Amino acid sequence: MRPHQFNILKDIDKPLLIIYVILVFIGLANIYAAEIEDTHTTIFDFSQSYGKQIIFIAASFLMASIILSVDVKWFSTFGYAIYWFFIPVLISVLIFGTEIKATKAWFQIGSFAIQPSEFAKFALALAIAKYISSVKTKNIRFKNRLKPLILIAIPALLVLMQNDVGTTLVFGAFVFALYREGYLSGIVLAFIAMAMILFILTLLVNELFIIAGLAGTTILILFMIQKKKAAALQLIGLCIALSAYVYSVDYVFENVLQHHHKERITVLIDDEIDMRGPGYNLNQSKIAIGSGGFWGKGYLEGTQTKLDFVPEQNTDFIFCTIGEEWGFFGSTALILLFLIFLTRLILLAEKQRSSFSRIYGYCVASILFFHFAINIGMTIGLVPIIGIPLPFISYGGSSLLGFTILLFIFLKLDTKKLERF
Repeated sequence: MRPHQFNILKDIDKPLLIIYVILVFIGLANIYAAEIEDTHTTIFDFSQSYGKQIIFIAASFLMASIILSVDVKWFSTFGYAIYWFFIPVLISVLIFGTEIKATKAWFQIGSFAIQPSEFAKFALALAIAKYISSVKTKNIRFKNRLKPLILIAIPALLVLMQNDVGTTLVFGAFVFALYREGYLSGIVLAFIAMAMILFILTLLVNELFIIAGLAGTTILILFMIQKKKAAALQLIGLCIALSAYVYSVDYVFENVLQHHHKERITVLIDDEIDMRGPGYNLNQSKIAIGSGGFWGKGYLEGTQTKLDFVPEQNTDFIFCTIGEEWGFFGSTALILLFLIFLTRLILLAEKQRSSFSRIYGYCVASILFFHFAINIGMTIGLVPIIGIPLPFISYGGSSLLGFTILLFIFLKLDTKKLERF
């Protein structure tokens, strides 16, 4: 065997690898900026978050090397086994886990906490890729559509029982991969989007106005399709269902959602919310990002950052540090870097001859896009604050290691893009 055959980086996609490394070290630099104090001047202080992040980065690089050394067929062969391994782990954290901020999602090992749900994401991606790639017929039956939804629902419900709504919603990102493979129609995605929009509108506007708008739209469309009775009946049924849904929103909001969930939604839609109470986090986040101006205040010069005005600034709100110290220019550059990264992922997924690799690639892109869009959106007030990390940037060993495994399995699969397995 020739020496170059041992080079695990030989066939790996270099642009994705380079961007991954850049993002990881951007994260480390900003965790340091968010946590640095006058008494801690070295980044190698392992008692601090930035010092621990160095350990997490080293562990992630080691895991990436291990993954790149494994035969690609191992992932498709053991896809289900990996998935079912993590289901009892998610159950056990409900029993033996440590509760942090009302969420029981971690195993505490010394000064480190491990969050199994971060690893369940790549396990679920493998299982979905395994199942869909095993269905040979192009005529997708109802039971074929149902099974991947069940695979998603099991870990999602277990994570919801941990009171981790943010991570639960992340599992919903897999619908994009199912849509690509024809397991969900565009109508279903449009219906989900419409339900979300109507939920917010109902909290803002009197429900009678919304129902009147739905009825008016239905009548207009019926006028345009006069002779298509089947379509007309479906449209009327949809209007009735949406009207019932609108009426149920207030009840769900007042009686189903927990108090802190209601507060997070109210913060987005109520301009008069108490900025020293429920609206504090978002208000301080906007102040920090806005104070950066175009060029930013300079690295380690962020006053909002240094004075700890924004809670969780090294994790969920790490983008505030970037916005304040790097400004609009740096924030835009980071967003563009992420978009290039995601676009590259999708392009590579489409080039895979193996359906397993393609499906897995779309699962990776879906999860990373959801995290990226929601994390940045919640720091600038576009979506509710649900507490999910910015991939490769936010502090946390479980999230960094989980995202690294998720990505590098695909990078390994991509080294055999011309093979079917």
